[in-house]
Amino acid sequence: MPYISVSVSIFKPKLHSLSLSLLMEELVPSSSEPLSPQTLASFRSFIINPSTPQSKISSIFETLTRSLQLTPDSLVLNLLSELASRHSNLSHLVFDSVRSNALLSSESIRLAAESLDALASISNTDPTLSTAIDELDDRLFVSLCFGPSVSVRSWLLRNAERFRIGPYLLLTLFLGFTKDPYPYVRKIALDGLVGVSKSGIIEDRSMINGCYCRAIELLGDMEDQVRSAAIRTVSAWGLILVASNLETKLYWSDDLFVKLCSMGRDMSMVVRVEAFDALGKINLVSEDILLQTLSKRVLAITKEKRSLGQCPAEQFEILASNVAGVLVHGLEDEFYEVRKSACHSLRTLTIISAEFAGEALNLLMDVLNDDSMFVRLEALETMLHMATCGHLKVQGTHMHMFLGTLLDSNTLIRSATRKILKLVKLPNIELFRLSFDSLIENLEKHPQDEADIFSVLFHTGCNHGKFVVSTINEASEEIDQASEGKLGFDSARVAALLVLAISAPLSHGEHVCSIPPRIFSYAVTLLGRISRALTDIMDQNALLAYLSQCSISTTFSATELNIRRGEPCLPVANIEIPNDTSNEIDGSTRTSSQQEKDGASKLQSWTMREPLELAAPLGEFQVEVRDEVMKPINLILAKVKDIWPSIHSGFTNEVLRTLRNFKEELATFTSDSLGTIGAVAFTLQYLQVIKQLAKVWEHFLPAKKLCSSGLGELDLILGKLDMRLRELRSRFTGLSMEQELQILELVLLTCTLRLCKVEICCHFATLKKLSTTVSRVESILKSANIEPTIFISEVGKLLCLNEMSSSEASCNPFMFKELLKHFSLSQFVLCGRLNQIKAELTIPDNDSENPLPFVSRLPVGIPCDITLHNTSNENKLWLRMSMDDESTQFVFLDLNLFGSSDEVRKFTYVAPFYKTPNAISFTLRVCMGMECLFEDVLSVKKYGGPERELTYLCQEREVHLSMISEH
Repeated sequence: MPYISVSVSIFKPKLHSLSLSLLMEELVPSSSEPLSPQTLASFRSFIINPSTPQSKISSIFETLTRSLQLTPDSLVLNLLSELASRHSNLSHLVFDSVRSNALLSSESIRLAAESLDALASISNTDPTLSTAIDELDDRLFVSLCFGPSVSVRSWLLRNAERFRIGPYLLLTLFLGFTKDPYPYVRKIALDGLVGVSKSGIIEDRSMINGCYCRAIELLGDMEDQVRSAAIRTVSAWGLILVASNLETKLYWSDDLFVKLCSMGRDMSMVVRVEAFDALGKINLVSEDILLQTLSKRVLAITKEKRSLGQCPAEQFEILASNVAGVLVHGLEDEFYEVRKSACHSLRTLTIISAEFAGEALNLLMDVLNDDSMFVRLEALETMLHMATCGHLKVQGTHMHMFLGTLLDSNTLIRSATRKILKLVKLPNIELFRLSFDSLIENLEKHPQDEADIFSVLFHTGCNHGKFVVSTINEASEEIDQASEGKLGFDSARVAALLVLAISAPLSHGEHVCSIPPRIFSYAVTLLGRISRALTDIMDQNALLAYLSQCSISTTFSATELNIRRGEPCLPVANIEIPNDTSNEIDGSTRTSSQQEKDGASKLQSWTMREPLELAAPLGEFQVEVRDEVMKPINLILAKVKDIWPSIHSGFTNEVLRTLRNFKEELATFTSDSLGTIGAVAFTLQYLQVIKQLAKVWEHFLPAKKLCSSGLGELDLILGKLDMRLRELRSRFTGLSMEQELQILELVLLTCTLRLCKVEICCHFATLKKLSTTVSRVESILKSANIEPTIFISEVGKLLCLNEMSSSEASCNPFMFKELLKHFSLSQFVLCGRLNQIKAELTIPDNDSENPLPFVSRLPVGIPCDITLHNTSNENKLWLRMSMDDESTQFVFLDLNLFGSSDEVRKFTYVAPFYKTPNAISFTLRVCMGMECLFEDVLSVKKYGGPERELTYLCQEREVHLSMISEH
């Protein structure tokens, strides 16, 4: 129920006890008089004031309870609910008072519903009351639902799960209220049926069928919102019906598909979107019904097979007309939301039938000309999904339309097209060169796409080794002229040819790579640009080693590249080379008469192959590069593991001294090799984590005796540990699952340490964070097939035990303290490339002698020179500007406005600051932070600012401002 707020002025925190007592005596009326709004407002100020003595809080509780007995009132209920949330020691008394004095004795339906709301809210703040909620009589809930108040009825149905009503009773209620005369109630009842279906408790086939049939009846409801809810309900219960019996699976799946198709031409746009969304969830349909959705005429195969059921001819015509061309209508709809939803539904449907996928592709090619960027992007992503499933066969006549999207003005469209090209297997050299020329045109028009285009060229070359050799040999003179300075390697075409050339030795097959070795020498001049494009395959050192070997050979095969004179192969990243045995040039150089003889008036179709398995172990060609700096870094990390017994025994000073020595040793690493800068920064951050952990662990030793300020100190150190772990997780990219798992284990340890101390607040927030972190850990363990440590296993067991048992044990510090015995620090091993996300922020030409001018009470622009390292457009960056703790303002930086996601990008941004004071001058502190998007990072809910906590990427800068003087 909506909370009724009372506007009050808060009393000062430190009221004298005597004056407080006198004030209470004045406020509390005689027992027979109801409490006035002014009195209730004053009571609330006492309740929310943390300095109010407990005796006065108890007195207020008694007064509110008496008032509730005499004249039950919504304001009193709200105050009691707030009192229970702020003073948990009274939550059980408040719960009993509301239940006996308002819920059971109330004659008002609305007040009874508000009482239920209050009881549910109180139980949420105190989990020990969850069993009390279970004990509430279901008959009261049902009787309130059948009361005359529509608003109360709809609220109760919408919040039924809060009151632990049995699923079968809920199902009966929801089914009954689908016939309510009020459409909003019918919608809520249908949504409730969807919720019950997700629980998986209902297994009776007749009940499932009843819910399905009732929802079908409401597909014809007069209200749009009811029909939308009915579609969701038909889909939910229909899918359960399909899965309930293997023998009738196809029958019910066809029936569900046809019913949803009937809503594809609804008059409401929202209903049509819902219908196509639901169609996309079906993964089994008869092929003839699928094909009928792409034809507006009833096909002969539909009439012959009668997949729509053995029904009278008139009914058959109705069903056939409902299905006929429904996807065509969806893709041609006037609203882009419907077209987008129809495209998305094809992702699942094209997997069912290869013939259907081929027919649907013709429609998707037309969609590539759609006015809406969202629809074009959805069409390309659907094609990519079809490609990965092996159901994408694009005819040669489609190539120009398809490759035209490489010149689209939208970055996402071009990127999606290039992803598809990475998977393509072209049958002849004409289509290969057409794709190459289109990529060159993309590069010339949008040079910011260079890295992604080079990556596509490299993958394409791996898939078409012989085509690459033929193309490079023909263009070798052009490349030689560039090396002599006539054209220059800055030419987009020449650079693309070099990238294509270096991919040829990595293609499968026993053919001899006859590319001249000097071509690989030319490619070294573009080492930095090419390595940025191939970060998913090899790092810069590996690329240089690979090019060096290729530049000293005249001719070699892929096998010879691995084994030369019995020597081991060069270290390059793990690559699985695609099979190219079917790629023959002579098949692509046939005369036009031969093509006509084969009936090839259209170009041959090209089919998609599986993407490169970049992470798989290499069979014939394998390169492994270990940066020299990584060895001493991993040695330091091994030593960090060895100091864990010292931390566990409480030798904190010795541990801190050792960590300082490690930090000084890291400072001697000056290598600028690609990837090592991030590894050094990561290790320094990891040492900070261990430092804070050592300080925290000192507080949990048996012999440790803390002074009164020790608890505050512990809370502060735990906060620093949380912050360091947050930075470790969010500011570094390239971490493996094993490395992320080790960091998450430290997060679990931090939560456990918090829950070991009863004096530390926010236990419920910590338990929530612990639960979400365990969920992420379980996901990693399952995905990477890793065995959990003993500590992780024990944390998971205790969490499951707490969820099943009473919540009094959930915050028992002794149970969590037992977990600490199982923790042992694992060794961190760095491998691969780590990138650190960081920023540089400067305010040009500004200091105390050269302040920026401003006008009091008017916004002022703060010019910021910003340099970002290793950020992507998905990162949420904020500028925090503050004068003091109260005057803080956040400004969101939309990275899509500042170029592509390069490794380093620089730009100037003028940030508006609106809270200029009425002062001659002032100093503003500016810093840049990145929003942490992990599920276990709690929301901070700052108005106009970030939704979650920030990790700061640079040092805070001071901005000096001075008021413009009037002349």
